[in-house]
Amino acid sequence: MADNSFSDGVPSDSLEAAKNASNTEKLADQVMQNPQVLAALQERLDSVSHTPSSYIETLPKAVKRRINALKQLQVKCAHIEAKFYEEVHDLERKYAALYQPLFDKRREFITGDAEPTDAESEWHSENEEEDKLAGDIKNKAVITEKEAAAAEEPNPKGIPEFWFTIFRNVDMLSELVQEYDEPILKHLQDIKVKFSDPGQPMSFVLEFHFEPNDYFTNSVLTKTYKMKSEPDKADPFSFEGPEIVDCDGCTIDWKKGKNVTVKTIKKKQKHKGRGTVRTITKQVPNDSFFNFFNPLKASGDGESLDEDSEFTLASDFEIGHFFRERIVPRAVLYFTGEAIEDDDNFEEGEEGEEEELEGDEEGEDEDDAEINPKAE
Repeated sequence: MADNSFSDGVPSDSLEAAKNASNTEKLADQVMQNPQVLAALQERLDSVSHTPSSYIETLPKAVKRRINALKQLQVKCAHIEAKFYEEVHDLERKYAALYQPLFDKRREFITGDAEPTDAESEWHSENEEEDKLAGDIKNKAVITEKEAAAAEEPNPKGIPEFWFTIFRNVDMLSELVQEYDEPILKHLQDIKVKFSDPGQPMSFVLEFHFEPNDYFTNSVLTKTYKMKSEPDKADPFSFEGPEIVDCDGCTIDWKKGKNVTVKTIKKKQKHKGRGTVRTITKQVPNDSFFNFFNPLKASGDGESLDEDSEFTLASDFEIGHFFRERIVPRAVLYFTGEAIEDDDNFEEGEEGEEEELEGDEEGEDEDDAEINPKAE
């Protein structure tokens, strides 16, 4: 019987392998003759070979030496920039003193310790002419009714719940406020920003001023944010100006049974030997805005924080910065909601512009839309 494993002394497996190799070479020749495939391969090679780091590696040593000299200059620029921001901090301190008399008067109007004059309370709205015309028409018909209603209208002291309303209006703050925090925040009368003294390490303090209340004896709660305005020795090119690096809170002197930052739970314990069960009570942390004054500490011993801790600390820094830059300087606009509307309109404008650009792109590629439609 003939042996099918050989043909003229050559194994059939070898013949099959030779045939496959020949087919592969033909296929490779066909692919390499396709200009579209060649262009794609060249683009891939270009993207790999033209990365900045790979390009720098190909430069002569003399050029690399000059690049190192440029980096030295860049580090010096970063240190000059740090000095610039230190002077900006000094200017902030200077102008904070000029703002303070106005903020003091704001507090008096909010608390009702002073009443604004007619001149101080006059304000012209954007729709003043339309409002005036509509008002004149209505006044002719309902003057008597308005006078009677005005006589019955309540006249509370100051502007009730001013700061608490801001907390409710601003999402970043309202997310921190629990229902049991609300009665306490209604006693908040003022928030101030104090900058560090000349010659002292850069920092700022948030002061929360409360009227006497049933929850704690403190009249002022403070949060200090420590800042750094110098390039990092290990990574000087990452410097982009002052950054908050740590913060300190304060001790709240809670009245008995009023501490909303902890809650009491009951837990059953079973004795290992006798098998008896007893109920114990213990205090555990509770979600509250007032945990803001007992912040997580940044690691100062070289150990890195876990991801959740880093996020919590970054959020804390963001809130402190927002109080300093937005809430305190523009409080009345966050009370009325105008500042929030401005922020929302700005964000919508950015999104609208992006959508418009996408629309233009789709218009230009209209022929391709039927072949490879984008998400509708």
